Amino acid sequence: MDALYPRLLVDDFDRCARFYADALEELLGIRPVKLLPEAEYANWDLKGECLLVLMGRARITGTVGTAHLPAAVGRDRSMLVFRVDDVDAAAKILRDLGADAVTAPQDRPDWGPGLRTAHLRDPDGNLLELQSY
Repeated sequence: MDALYPRLLVDDFDRCARFYADALEELLGIRPVKLLPEAEYANWDLKGECLLVLMGRARITGTVGTAHLPAAVGRDRSMLVFRVDDVDAAAKILRDLGADAVTAPQDRPDWGPGLRTAHLRDPDGNLLELQSY
């Protein structure tokens, strides 16, 4: 189970996907598990666990309501993603610990079958995603 992994939010998806595809193959001998340019999504696994995900920034800025902000101010560049059994329960736990809710738990069938997510910010403003599928 992927408990935690980094997701880089990028403006130039094609260029970054080529860079990481080449870099991770050279350095670690791994290739993308998924490389979906039309969805601006790519992920790499190492030993059966997610190592890195790239996603077009516009997909997340629209989701969490920061698309209107200038790129240099307030737009997220990365987030931590936690795969959990129960998104709603995990979101409540994090809110009780001081996280701010950004998006309520919701199903996202357009992102993947059975996918449910919630977005929050830690006390320093870092973007977190909870997901189950």
